[in-house]
Amino acid sequence: MKTVFDKTTRDELISRINTLNENSARQWGKMNVYQMLKHCRLWEEWIQSDRKNKQVFVGLLFGRMALKRVMKDESPLMRNSPSIPELIIKEQSGDIASEKKRWITLIEQYPHYPDAGFVHTFFGKMTKEQVGYMAYKHTDHHLRQFNS
Repeated sequence: MKTVFDKTTRDELISRINTLNENSARQWGKMNVYQMLKHCRLWEEWIQSDRKNKQVFVGLLFGRMALKRVMKDESPLMRNSPSIPELIIKEQSGDIASEKKRWITLIEQYPHYPDAGFVHTFFGKMTKEQVGYMAYKHTDHHLRQFNS
């Protein structure tokens, strides 16, 4: 499976991000391109942070099973998957170029990712390997959303 810990994969994602612009139209969902870029940048900051997340109750019940299903193969994430509230972007417009640059900078930082036992609020504790796969799938999902 593809992982953001592989340089070739990171380069491919960055190339795809660079194709996005203010005219990029969504194929599904509610976000415009600015909202998607900011959402993805904030997601990267969240997953790369050292803050201690707690797993939500429904995640305690179904998170491991859902993570196993997501990690079983290279199939893309489902369209219109839910997001955590902190990553839902309300503002409709902003600096697209700046968000792209900030997102790319975060993707470039994966070679230095610490294996600190990240806890996803739904899936629970994830290994570094799982984080690498999930980061790829999340990025790929949103780039597909905007046909990039």
